[in-house]
Amino acid sequence: MAAPALTAKLYSLLFRRTSTFALTIVVGALFFERAFDQGADAIYEHINEGVRA
Repeated sequence: MAAPALTAKLYSLLFRRTSTFALTIVVGALFFERAFDQGADAIYEHINEGVRA
């Protein structure tokens, strides 16, 4: 089973040290914010297709 080996590798690479843990959180938040913003814009544009401002 590869899952325990993968989680152990992720833990040792990203979460073991406080500095890399904080960096992982910040980078994840930036990527999430960008994806959420683009998704919300796409939904807004789809809902308002053909509507003139």
